Amino acid sequence: MSPPSLMDDVDAVQAQIARNMLQSGDWVTARLDGVRYLEKSPLKYWMMAVCFWIFGAHDWAARIPIALSTVLLCWVTARFGAWAFGRRVGLHAGLVLGTSVGLFLFTRILIPDVMLTLAITIALWGMVRALEEEERHPAAWAMAMWAAIGTGLLLKGLIAAAFPVATGLLYLGLTKQLLVKRTWRRLQVLWGMLLALGIAAPWHVLATLRNPPYFDFTMHSEKGSYHGFFWFYFINEHVLRFLNLRYPRDYNTVPRAYFWLFHLLWFFPWSLYFPAALRLKYRGVDRASRVRLLCLCWAGFILTFFTFSTTQEYYSMPCYPALALLLGCAMASGDSWLKWGRRAIGVVTALALAAICGILWTVRGLAAPGDIASALSQNPDVYTLSLGHMTDLTIVSFAYLRGPLAVAGVAFAVGTWGAWRLRGAAAGAALVAMMVLFFHAARMALVVFDPYMSSRPLAEALLAAPPGKLIVDDQYYTFSSVFFYTNRRAYLLNGRVNNLDYGSYAPDAPEDVFIDDGEFRRLWNSEARYYLVVEGTKAERLEQVAGKTRFHVQRFSGGKYLFTNH
Repeated sequence: MSPPSLMDDVDAVQAQIARNMLQSGDWVTARLDGVRYLEKSPLKYWMMAVCFWIFGAHDWAARIPIALSTVLLCWVTARFGAWAFGRRVGLHAGLVLGTSVGLFLFTRILIPDVMLTLAITIALWGMVRALEEEERHPAAWAMAMWAAIGTGLLLKGLIAAAFPVATGLLYLGLTKQLLVKRTWRRLQVLWGMLLALGIAAPWHVLATLRNPPYFDFTMHSEKGSYHGFFWFYFINEHVLRFLNLRYPRDYNTVPRAYFWLFHLLWFFPWSLYFPAALRLKYRGVDRASRVRLLCLCWAGFILTFFTFSTTQEYYSMPCYPALALLLGCAMASGDSWLKWGRRAIGVVTALALAAICGILWTVRGLAAPGDIASALSQNPDVYTLSLGHMTDLTIVSFAYLRGPLAVAGVAFAVGTWGAWRLRGAAAGAALVAMMVLFFHAARMALVVFDPYMSSRPLAEALLAAPPGKLIVDDQYYTFSSVFFYTNRRAYLLNGRVNNLDYGSYAPDAPEDVFIDDGEFRRLWNSEARYYLVVEGTKAERLEQVAGKTRFHVQRFSGGKYLFTNH
């Protein structure tokens, strides 16, 4: 879980909010640099804060909830598959999910989507178990469904209820159970809704009461207005975001075709078995057919929902278990396509191996001085996408990645050998081994990227320097890891934008956070000691603003500076 360090942007932001809650004792309203941060549900912060209380405020402690949720999600998916289709399919489904590129990639960041996915999976498993004729404890499974929905509401808002409810209604309609009284009796609707509300409502009520005005239904979003928690959380973050009308627009959206096609990558190598999944039996009265139909409704609704909404690459994670279950069924079916799918995997891994060998040959004589930041390009226009920094890679940058590339090459060699020379369970085991090695290579690469993606070296230099006040150029997110690793407040130079913009207009917002160029010039040229963290490409502008002679380099790392004025 560590290294790498917590990254700038959302990664360190989530951890610092959790620490602020623990230190302040305010577990209702999230804050950053003293400013209200009303965007997100709190459960992930509470879980991280508890880990900080037990283990201390470390980056690895912040990652414990995500890590445990990921393991638990794979286990629940395997158990769901074993119950519905048999132990072999359950094992396949768990391995598919546990070795999928998407799940690995999107659990490297402290976002709650894997926890949300776990809640939705438990909710839908609880629903089908509650409706099963042979189930001996239908009420308990129904309550598990409602408890999971209530928990999900504290993880990522209304979609935690919308996704399982919409999937369930679609499934019940297709199986002709929607209008049957027995269905609603076994699902314990009244008591279940009370349970879900009992879990989720207290925080929502308290957050509304502590962040007035209480009820505002304004259907437009603009800079400079403050309407309290209720409006921002429910109207701006849910309704207007779905309609792509939210302000501030600190996000981007993946083109629809790429959003769908990316799932071939997120589930590689198993995605090449999708054609076999299409040939499975979905219409039938047996348990296996019904659960396959549920998985189809589950994945279909979520993918369709985000087709008509703003979307990031990881937004579809809640349907990963459904796709893993279908792929597990396909892999155990003995379908004739499996042979062709395995050969296709062999071709792709062989090409990947050849590409890695070609890159290693190309950079064989290149030096790798300093850190990787010096060899990367800058493409800030795409950084609002989860994979935006991938566009920064250059041929020269691969000279810094020789070790990770070599391990990835070994991984693809194992996969190529397994796909072409082995059959059945042995081939599957080789592909699992390939992905485990590949994930290790990816983690090695993240460690190489650490100085670029995180500002921890600057934070460590700041902690070792004489006392002084900190100024951060640009918005909080740009250097969020500095805030976490130093645990201090700072002035934000021209940083009244994006995530802290709304809270900065609250009646009790701190007045000593946001400064402009004129105030920066005054502070920087005063007798007091100040420190400044700034990206290398923006340093020259600030030297012109305040005078170059007062800029003394304290540390340079990852293309970013720590300056002092004394």
